[in-house]
Amino acid sequence: MSDLETFRTETRAWLEAHCPPSMRGPGAAVTEDGDDSIWGGRKAQFKNVEQKLWLDRMAAKGWTAPAWPKEYGGGGLSNAQARVLQQEMSRLGAQPPLMSFGIWMLGPVLLEYANDEQKQEFLPKIVRGEIRWCQGYSEPGAGSDLAGLRTQAIDKGDHFLINGQKIWTSYADRADWIFCLVRTDNTKKHEGISFMLFDMASPGIEARPIKLISGQSPFCETFFTDVKVPKKQLVGKLNGGWEIAKRLLQYERQNISAGGFGAGSGGYDLEHAALDYVGTEDGRIADADLRARIVQHKMEARAFALTVRRAEEESKQGKGPSAAVSIIKYAAAKNNQERTELLIEAIGLQSLGWEGAAYKPDEVAAMRAMLRAKGNSIEGGTSEVNLNVIAKRVLGLMDHQ
Repeated sequence: MSDLETFRTETRAWLEAHCPPSMRGPGAAVTEDGDDSIWGGRKAQFKNVEQKLWLDRMAAKGWTAPAWPKEYGGGGLSNAQARVLQQEMSRLGAQPPLMSFGIWMLGPVLLEYANDEQKQEFLPKIVRGEIRWCQGYSEPGAGSDLAGLRTQAIDKGDHFLINGQKIWTSYADRADWIFCLVRTDNTKKHEGISFMLFDMASPGIEARPIKLISGQSPFCETFFTDVKVPKKQLVGKLNGGWEIAKRLLQYERQNISAGGFGAGSGGYDLEHAALDYVGTEDGRIADADLRARIVQHKMEARAFALTVRRAEEESKQGKGPSAAVSIIKYAAAKNNQERTELLIEAIGLQSLGWEGAAYKPDEVAAMRAMLRAKGNSIEGGTSEVNLNVIAKRVLGLMDHQ
């Protein structure tokens, strides 16, 4: 038996013995609006004792971040071993013990850019789910042109004093800490930005939820008024934050592309919904045009899933995600928007319900998912920006203006 096969056998046995029954199967799935217990942090409220036990057991092995170095709390697994772990969790139907911007986005850039003191301070806490993070990037006047941000960080000797505003800050009202882009030099654009970490409980921070058309409020506008940030919480070089920001966006787009758009779309499978609502003809969806478009979508979705898988494997062979992630993120947004729109078309008038006994929960969820999907081409970098990245950095085309 090879070493990898031995690892698989041992991992399967450990998961069988240590994953609580309530953390297995579809019933343990996460809600779209962010199950607070799954995200961890100071404000986490766990559904039950078993959910907290599952997180603690996985964190103790470092398996919430299996490929991170053991010295920073990770599992120290090889890429091949990490894949085996994921495969065995999927086989068991095990719920992820932790979902975290810290794991998906911040942690990888800290491993790359932070000093050892910062790594020792923050990475183990991310692995254990002790800090829930939010991202302070976009501003009212700096969305697509992120480098135009104006949130100021003034050097006050032993600390920075931050004033400004961020917008579309996901779960800022629930987060413990923020990784934030601030302006530390007003004479330069990209070269005047720094990357800082600070506690959301600091005096002078206010997060206001933004009500969305879907009825949910995952995003916030966040205000900073004379917020003091110790200098030791500057990551990387002063005015060197733009390089870190771009790297983090690559990880964010990679995560979104790998499935971040799929949650919360209701309990209906597209094909089965069409069969139920449109009806059948010779065992097929009765509407030939809708049937053809669903088949085309399913083929594209399958091809997309295989492409994402290949890109993940290539990423693990190198030094992280490349600019090609922008291609996948663009396609992921388009794919999810098409899927949710087809679902609404298949359900028909019953998809128009917002509440009330006349509509099934999955019918209501389908409409909310379609409305939520409109943001897919904005979050994580707009589709227009991603197309520019593809043109410049992937295809090598000149920027004609």
